[in-house]
Amino acid sequence: MSRIGRKHIAIPAGVEVKVNGHEVTVKGPKATLTQEFHHDMAIAVEDGAVVVTRPSDEKEHRSLHGLTRTLIANMVQGVSEGFSKELEINGVGYRAAKQGKNLVMTLGFSHQVIMPEIDGITIDVPAPNKIIVHGADKQKVGQFAAEIREKRPPEPYKGKGIKYVGETIIRKEGKAGKGKK
Repeated sequence: MSRIGRKHIAIPAGVEVKVNGHEVTVKGPKATLTQEFHHDMAIAVEDGAVVVTRPSDEKEHRSLHGLTRTLIANMVQGVSEGFSKELEINGVGYRAAKQGKNLVMTLGFSHQVIMPEIDGITIDVPAPNKIIVHGADKQKVGQFAAEIREKRPPEPYKGKGIKYVGETIIRKEGKAGKGKK
């Protein structure tokens, strides 16, 4: 049995889980998420918990078992608590601001980089060098944060650019780092 797959997913107060065939709808205070899962996985709600079972011990079923359970757990956590990613901007003159529903970034280009908020995602800019992406869908939050980081990834010499909070940038020495003969 999959160690992850066999764990039951506790349903917190205020969260409602509906299983319709292979489609799971999770409704909570923050959002409503719906996702369809593989037809071989059996999903049921028993005693205030979601249970995922698999039909056999085939390799495909074993891998789908843990995946399905994790995706449903992320949906439950997303509608109850939500997910967030924090990004940090490093560099002289690099900054971010929020104008209406748009994220406006000055990243050393000849123009400003403007990114509009998408459905289910909210952007906070508590400081000119910090961006926080919030949302109920873990995949959407991670994808949007990656798209923001992609606009100016951190470079290895001075570390200028956009990076995740807690991410370590492997730094390189410049030309002067070589030994002289």
